[in-house]
Amino acid sequence: MILLEIVMQEVKLSLLKVQRAKKGISPILATLLLIVIAVGTIMITYAWVVTFTTTQTQQAGAVLVLENVRFHESASGAKNRTDITIRNTGTADGKIVAIYWSSSSFADLKKLTATTDYTLDPTSGVVSSLSSVKITVLWGAGGGTGGAWASGKTYYFKVVTEAGSFLEFPAKAP
Repeated sequence: MILLEIVMQEVKLSLLKVQRAKKGISPILATLLLIVIAVGTIMITYAWVVTFTTTQTQQAGAVLVLENVRFHESASGAKNRTDITIRNTGTADGKIVAIYWSSSSFADLKKLTATTDYTLDPTSGVVSSLSSVKITVLWGAGGGTGGAWASGKTYYFKVVTEAGSFLEFPAKAP
């Protein structure tokens, strides 16, 4: 019996040593660690959202939309003018820097020369957010568009802003 008591004492001492050897982090330290991880995750998510929304807003800029195309024929029958109205539905102003046209396809676009082939209203070419600009193509004036427009023919146009946004569209003459 004494031997059994000695063995039991040894087992208890061994268990106490094993329990003391098992060390973990305190509940306070565990809570602080979870808070640090959560705050870090929130900061990373916030930085990503701010970067994403800033990039998307900058890309929106000037968004050109075709509002109207009108082919004019003078009283003498000259088919020498086309008015194109472009609206900016974007969030920023845009400045029109180039206009292209083709009588066959978008692949064959040729750049028109300002003042001899087209005029802008306003003349600065700046189209403010939610406003429009009128482009008047002068057929045959400078040679860029050839002679006059032809009835029933489709023409292809491209308008480009200073920021690089553009609008391509076909227009069929009446």
